[in-house]
Amino acid sequence: MPSTAVVHRWAALDLEKVTELISRKIVSGERQMLVQVHLKRGAHVPVHRHESEQLQYVLEGALRCRVGEEEIVVREGEVLVIPAGVEHQAEALADTFALGIFCPVRAEWLAPPGRGAGR
Repeated sequence: MPSTAVVHRWAALDLEKVTELISRKIVSGERQMLVQVHLKRGAHVPVHRHESEQLQYVLEGALRCRVGEEEIVVREGEVLVIPAGVEHQAEALADTFALGIFCPVRAEWLAPPGRGAGR
């Protein structure tokens, strides 16, 4: 990590297509990661878990999420906190734009294309 501040411009970052209905842009520091996520209505993020704590801030749209055994609808202006190691999934109830914060960094998302990019 550089010893000075770094500025990233979202507009300059490539939009990574994860599926036909999900795309993202990633900015990562040494210990945390900020991800812009675009989900088209009906997009489904399958059940998964990771070592990172996750904060999901819905800027536009709505997500139906299952975190552990609990079902939660997260709407525009709301933030969902997902504890590290807990199974979760999501479905976009509308076209949705969200910001995800992960700590620690999801290293598998930083792998070269075709090698590890996933949920």
